[in-house]
Amino acid sequence: MADGGEAAGKTSQSATGSLSLVISSNSAPSKLLREPDVFFNRAELEAILSVYGRKVVEGEWRDYAIGSGKDVAIFAVHRRTSEMPLYRIEKRPKLTRRQGAYSVVAATGLVLKRGHDLKQVLKVFEKRALRLIDA
Repeated sequence: MADGGEAAGKTSQSATGSLSLVISSNSAPSKLLREPDVFFNRAELEAILSVYGRKVVEGEWRDYAIGSGKDVAIFAVHRRTSEMPLYRIEKRPKLTRRQGAYSVVAATGLVLKRGHDLKQVLKVFEKRALRLIDA
């Protein structure tokens, strides 16, 4: 074997007299390593599906779609299957240190809320309680 972790070939002769070639390599494979896709983990999906379930019961939402790529994971919410998504819940890990990895985007492209904590970002979907105030 060669020094320095480089691939080396070494021939040796066994007791029976046959010749064998031994090749070793400590370096990474030559093909390029690809970054893994971004996905929502179980805890994140539980938080999103909790909000989604509540909105389905209220009759506001009816369908959803999940997508992933190398830079972003998206949970899209639809009023009807054939329509464009009402909202997109996005996870962009590259923005974690800046604006926060999670965001809620409206159908128009307007970012409604962005942050580091998914549960806080999802509070944008909570209805504000209306109270009657006596004057």
